[in-house]
Amino acid sequence: MATEKDQDFFSHKHPSASQVMEEVRELWGMALPITAMNCLVFVRAAVSVVFLGRLGSLELAGGALSIGFTNITGYSVMVGLASGLEPVCSQAYGNKNWDLLTRSLQRMVLILILAALPISMLWLNLERIMVFAGQDKAITGMAATYCLYSLPDLLTNTLLQPLRVFLRSQKVTKPQMYCSLVAVAFHVPLNLVLVRMMGLGVPGVAVASVLTNLNMVVLMAGYVWWGKGMTMMRWTAGIGEVCGGLGPLLKLAVPSCLGICLEWWWYEIVTIMAGYLPNPTLAVAATGILIQTTSMMYTVPMALAGCVSARVGNELGAGKPYKAKLAAMVALGCAFVIGIINVTWTVILRQRWAGLFTQDKLVKLLVASVMPIMGLCELGNCPQTTGCGILRGTARPAVGARINLGSFYFVGTPVAVGLAFWLKIGFAGLWFGLLSAQVACVVSILYVVLVKTDWEAEALKAKMLTGVEMVECNEKDDEENKGLLKNENYDDHSNKDEFI
Repeated sequence: MATEKDQDFFSHKHPSASQVMEEVRELWGMALPITAMNCLVFVRAAVSVVFLGRLGSLELAGGALSIGFTNITGYSVMVGLASGLEPVCSQAYGNKNWDLLTRSLQRMVLILILAALPISMLWLNLERIMVFAGQDKAITGMAATYCLYSLPDLLTNTLLQPLRVFLRSQKVTKPQMYCSLVAVAFHVPLNLVLVRMMGLGVPGVAVASVLTNLNMVVLMAGYVWWGKGMTMMRWTAGIGEVCGGLGPLLKLAVPSCLGICLEWWWYEIVTIMAGYLPNPTLAVAATGILIQTTSMMYTVPMALAGCVSARVGNELGAGKPYKAKLAAMVALGCAFVIGIINVTWTVILRQRWAGLFTQDKLVKLLVASVMPIMGLCELGNCPQTTGCGILRGTARPAVGARINLGSFYFVGTPVAVGLAFWLKIGFAGLWFGLLSAQVACVVSILYVVLVKTDWEAEALKAKMLTGVEMVECNEKDDEENKGLLKNENYDDHSNKDEFI
């Protein structure tokens, strides 16, 4: 007999307190390890910025510009495309469709390998692009060096990002945390050896980051291959079978990528716009610290968004629309609390925070003047990031992409440019632009999730998504070759053991 935990509840009944608390435990049981992992990833990035800052203001500015450029052109694309796995893997896991689960991982790795080729060309031409855009030559020269030595990281991310989504969709979060902990534990020693002892400077900082990510990939891939039950998964699909499903997966991956990139790009574009202010070295260095700070604060809502995407997808795949709705509502409530906490600490610590990254007094003063604005941005960023995770869990990433496009580029950009350059407010004007974008975004996201979502219809769509599998490219049957999808009978799945 199914327990209360396994049962859905009717739409006319409100969830009981015990159901709400059970969902809170379920959500944070997944989110806390992912948050810890994200914090460890932030520590890795922050350590790199600290070592750059200790090398000098020019090195810090160049490193910040390179980090912004690689985020815009590379890492955001990798993360965004990999997020297309979230609705497929989470709903497939809820539906116990193991074949779709494993094949989708293989397809995403192939997609990311193909995407890495044009990205690498952009990274190799960073200096030309930035000089053409009018950036300071000394800063761009330093940035180009950092970017060149970061190239191998593209290959590691073709495996790292899909593996994270693949495991999280199956509620496997603690192993990810432990793998990240082991890898990051060696990050500071790597920097000390490469930067201080060997005197490699900026290249040493970049190589240390690459090696740390490589360690994460090796550990996580080892867990997937040798972890409990993982070897039972079917990894032997032919190239035709894998290629045959790229189209349908791309239909989810591309809008997921756009939704994440449009927001991520705007944060990093702030770094580029700061380079056009009267004192570019000072402004870009301060922006680098603030971007790292927002990345730190982003660790919790990003974890919450990923986990609520998995929770919503799992429940929809299992045919439980109102448990999916409960997961969404609980996550949004938690997101607002997190936003309030971020506003509070940014105001209290605004005078001291920049001292963790640099000893330059002017940079510290500039950071302190903007931190309260940045804190207010997080009050909107937390629920809107969580809302985007809910949309991905319901396989509607295109909705989030349209909202981010309108909010950040038709609201935030005009406000930022107008305040910073036309009204001469300067550096603070850029961050007021971000605040306006976050307000527009959170209002739109909440309207879609709270008002426009039909959870029963989403459960039916999930049944359709997980009841199909991509056909092989070399299928001989002409009727099956007419489309990319064919219906499969997965009744035998109930007899298969879960892998995790």
